[in-house]
Amino acid sequence: MPTSPTSTLPNSRTEPDGSAVIRVLSYNIRSMRDDTDALARVIAACAPDLVLIQEAPRFFRWRKKLARLARAADLVILSGGGSAAGPALLCSLRATVEHTEDVLLPLTPGLHRRGFATAVVRFGGARIGFLSCHLSLQTDERYEQGGMLLDRLAGMGVEHAVAGGDLNERPGGRTFRRLAAALQDCRQTTPWGGENTSTPGDPHQRIDAIFATSGVEVLGCGVPLGLPGVTEADLRAATDHLPVLAALRVPPLR
Repeated sequence: MPTSPTSTLPNSRTEPDGSAVIRVLSYNIRSMRDDTDALARVIAACAPDLVLIQEAPRFFRWRKKLARLARAADLVILSGGGSAAGPALLCSLRATVEHTEDVLLPLTPGLHRRGFATAVVRFGGARIGFLSCHLSLQTDERYEQGGMLLDRLAGMGVEHAVAGGDLNERPGGRTFRRLAAALQDCRQTTPWGGENTSTPGDPHQRIDAIFATSGVEVLGCGVPLGLPGVTEADLRAATDHLPVLAALRVPPLR
């Protein structure tokens, strides 16, 4: 896995004006079928305030498995998992939770059920909506789901929002472009760390991303290569995707 020098990413904090600097991590964890200790170490080392999970456990004892991961990374479950067909949200105790909702998307016969894990959370004086997604492998369904994602963000009743996940599509794809036209592609806005997310052994494509509404300031976003505590061995062992980490400044409520 090629590495490059990684500049410092801002730590979480609350500014004097009430704005919040937060760390958001997006990570496809492949139903925790790999090295869960390595997975927990990667998540904890990124020191996230909010984690957008894809492919959380969905079947037998899925809540216990997700709770075990959250506890190992010093986080708590916010929403999702089996009840959202895979996407989930974890958060730190810094978050004040207003509302959560698991959304199941229309089922196309013969394809996997998809869903969104969503929440509205406060950090300091900032109020922000979050959405974790894992979009379809099928092109037309994926494009429709991209539109549903944008509609869901618009209906959350928040000025500022962050969405992210496994898009199953590169930046040139029409669904990725649809999202990037309406939201900031955080990696494109302020590159930091590595770029490609699939696969850990041969990172050759960017199919995982974090997006933010226009009022959110992107301080840096990318794969946390070289971040203290995040080792190449753990990234390879944890799952079949690389994580995306973003530092964001969210303005306070007006």
